[in-house]
Amino acid sequence: MDTRGNKRTIQGMVVSDKMDKTVVVVTKRLVKHPKFHKYIKRHVKYKAHDKENMCGMGDKVMIVESRPFSKEKRWRVCAILEKAK
Repeated sequence: MDTRGNKRTIQGMVVSDKMDKTVVVVTKRLVKHPKFHKYIKRHVKYKAHDKENMCGMGDKVMIVESRPFSKEKRWRVCAILEKAK
């Protein structure tokens, strides 16, 4: 991990590893609706830098905020928490 500043870390699942040195990670969360007070599922897809192409589809990973690698890639895979079966 970096020692400079506080970087955001997010856990998610890899849904695509077709690009070179890039994975698409989806994160899911529950949000309470302000009016109806029901919980709604929300998801966000992040493109993350995978230096050694270690991640595969279905892996549970932790991504950390980093410098821009490309137009849409601003995250980096810092750890693979669980490999897919």
